[in-house]
Order: sequence, then structure tokens, then C-alpha cells
Amino acid sequence: MTLELSNDKCSVAPYLSVPNEGAPALIGTLCGVCDEVLLGVRVACGNCGNRKNLKAVKLSEKGKLYAFSVVYRSFPGVKTPFVSAIVDLEGGGTLKGTLRNVEQDPHSLAQGMPVDVVFEEIDQKDNKGRPCTGYFFEPADQDQRG
Repeated sequence: MTLELSNDKCSVAPYLSVPNEGAPALIGTLCGVCDEVLLGVRVACGNCGNRKNLKAVKLSEKGKLYAFSVVYRSFPGVKTPFVSAIVDLEGGGTLKGTLRNVEQDPHSLAQGMPVDVVFEEIDQKDNKGRPCTGYFFEPADQDQRG
């Protein structure tokens, strides 16, 4: 897989590839020894220590909610409340981000809830004035959207 990053856009994380053409993608590393899938491009497997048989892979855009917290206080300019979430991606990899389009009520969310990863340009630019692309989680089931 080619990990070409766009010259026109920036991303909010080093494991988010924003190519010049095509859709953004989350990039991970597959260990050829233990089959562990890790977020981002790695020089060694965090599970078994392998350093030689590693392959960059595109991560799934589907996963399940592993843990979450409703955040009521944050930095100035950050709208609250919002849901901070940790998601286990299908096929491997774990990712932290914001779960949106849900009620910000911990009783309306459940561990194991299916979610999709969505990408969009955010209201942020890099030091060269280029627009940045970010990722968010949204419920996969339309009935759970708030």
C-alpha cells in the first residue's frame, strides 16, 4: 500500500492518510509473525517485538465502541458536552476520537455499539494555511443517532 500524503491537505494524525486523489484512510501495521494489527506505521510490533515482517495496511472504517466518557469541561473554544470514545476497529486496531450524532447521555450509549469512522475537512488549517482532514465516529445504526 502506498502511503502518499497529500500536498494540498493536512491530517489531524500521522496515521490518517489523505491522498491527493481518493478517500482518506486510517493506516496501520500488520505483524507478519503474530498477526497483531497496530495503529500507525511501526518499526516494531508492540505485541511480539518483531522488527522485520511488518506491512502497512488500510484499517477498517467500522468498529465497536470499547469505552467512552461524556466530557463536560474542556479547553476554551471546545464545545461541550461531547463524547470521547475508544473504538476497536474490525480486523484490528484501536482508535480514540469523538463520537458524534448521539445523545451526550452515558445511559443512551453502550459498550459494543457498532460505529462507523467518518472523515471530513475540519475548521483547522496547518501552518501553511492548508485545510486539515479529521475523523469522527458515528453510530452505524441510524436508530441510535441523536
